[in-house]
Amino acid sequence: MLGHGGCQVSKLKLILLATVLTFATHFVLSQPVSGSSLPFKFQNNYLKFEPPGLFDFLKWRWNALVDGHPKPVQAPIPKVDADLEFIHTNAKAGDRMQPTITWVGHATALVQFAGLNMLTDPIFSERASPLTLIGPKRAQPPAIALKDLPHIDLVLISHNHYDHLDEASVRSLASQPRGSPLFLVPAGVKSWFNGVGISNVVELMWWQSHHVQSPMGSVEIVFTPVQHWSGRTLADRMDTLWGGFAVFADDFHFFHVGDTSYSPDFQDIAKRFADRQPDHGFDLVLIPIGAYAPRWFMKDQHVDPVEGVQIHKDLRARQSVAYHWGTFSLSDEALDDPPVALSAARRKLGVSESAFAAISIGQTLKLPSRTAH
Repeated sequence: MLGHGGCQVSKLKLILLATVLTFATHFVLSQPVSGSSLPFKFQNNYLKFEPPGLFDFLKWRWNALVDGHPKPVQAPIPKVDADLEFIHTNAKAGDRMQPTITWVGHATALVQFAGLNMLTDPIFSERASPLTLIGPKRAQPPAIALKDLPHIDLVLISHNHYDHLDEASVRSLASQPRGSPLFLVPAGVKSWFNGVGISNVVELMWWQSHHVQSPMGSVEIVFTPVQHWSGRTLADRMDTLWGGFAVFADDFHFFHVGDTSYSPDFQDIAKRFADRQPDHGFDLVLIPIGAYAPRWFMKDQHVDPVEGVQIHKDLRARQSVAYHWGTFSLSDEALDDPPVALSAARRKLGVSESAFAAISIGQTLKLPSRTAH
């Protein structure tokens, strides 16, 4: 029979095992990419990324267990009831639509502009995982349920990690009344969609663009480099591309970062689009600020808030909104730490709160239209 010490050791082992099983669904365990395999894999522009190996993953999770990370939240994650009446009225406004963003949670946002309703990286499921009982679990429900969304015209998928590409969510969207939205996805991801029965898909390489028609005319969506990686299994790491989306409509310029670490890619993006943005950059940029600790493990995968503010400055954004925090616990910082760190980062880099805000889940921001200027 085990004594008290033996019970404690066994308990620690069980906790560690459960933690490994949980987080392995998000951070795909792998051996480093070998040089001989690189021609058959995608890579970043400024960093030869190697997905985390098993040893580093276990080191991270053991240290977090010993140090008690992530800590409990000190303040509730800010949430408000989504203004569904306004959202649905705006959805039907056609060329009179007001540009808006509503944060649904994590990296999912409803963006309304040019008479279109668009979602970024939709995840409405309880877990960011291929499993129903294991994997990062939602701390907050989606601000808008799938059944309460307006008809979605367009969905942007930044990469194929489970917290950004959720099968149940995209299946539900594809079966919405009046037809499936158009899914814009990175190179290599279209075959996954086809495998789950979704065919209204366009895949893009970096700097490729696709045009869609809106009530206000043609909208151009450009897929851009960011610094990250991809993978849903042990066998497919970096087999598909990842990136951000620049969206250009007559009334609104928008950028969806997705997941990224910091790199000169954002300066490249600003230079690439400088001719069409002479006065300022994007009207709105969605920038991730969570899942950044510890830096030794996360710095090549996710920006911290200081780097997020630098992205805001690199892109010359008129306004940015923080996302990718407060919904899933994916790293060592507490769920409520990122906006506190963002506040300090803004002060450090001289950016106002109104220019880069951490809004509430469910909050809608109404933005000025370029055509009204």
